[in-house]
Amino acid sequence: MKKGTSEAPKTTFREGQRVVYPLQGVGRISSIEEREFQGTHLWYYVIYLEVSDMTVMVPVERAEELGIRAIVSKKEAERALKLIQEPFEPVPADWKMRYQMNHDLLKQGSVTDIATVVRSLYHRSKIKELPILERKLFDNALKLLVDEVAFSLDRGKSEIEELVFTRLEKEAQAAAEARKREEEAEAAQLKESNDETADFDEEFE
Repeated sequence: MKKGTSEAPKTTFREGQRVVYPLQGVGRISSIEEREFQGTHLWYYVIYLEVSDMTVMVPVERAEELGIRAIVSKKEAERALKLIQEPFEPVPADWKMRYQMNHDLLKQGSVTDIATVVRSLYHRSKIKELPILERKLFDNALKLLVDEVAFSLDRGKSEIEELVFTRLEKEAQAAAEARKREEEAEAAQLKESNDETADFDEEFE
């Protein structure tokens, strides 16, 4: 922590700590510095975002308001990986409504919110190709999920990404089989109804 003209404040995060920046991914606090802004001296977290090779400065007093948070525990990371292979709720057919809903989830920034977006858009892509903006949203959500989970579990990003897709595909196959069973049941019920109607008509001929 660098010295300035005023006493350093107590901070939630420390130098060297990895944190999550909503919509940007995992970053490392390289320093906590006092800077002058419009005649006022303020303290900032200087955060290096490796995934985009970018450094950002976030006012210490507004960090949590802006969604800066610590990387999740291993337990929470594993819970997010489990979530992506669980049954999912149908999403709106209107892609603009879907986009806004998922974008809002990413802004909230929790690892479960991010995993929910990944799961939702992946399964939607199995039904119909995603519009360009939604595809970019999916790619960003996937990157955010893989980035944080890899750091949390201390495993390689390629390994986590492969694991994510394996679990997503497992659920996609299960969902497809469930849809097929439903369609077969509906077809059988329709056939039975048609047969009953035909029998009824024959009785009165």
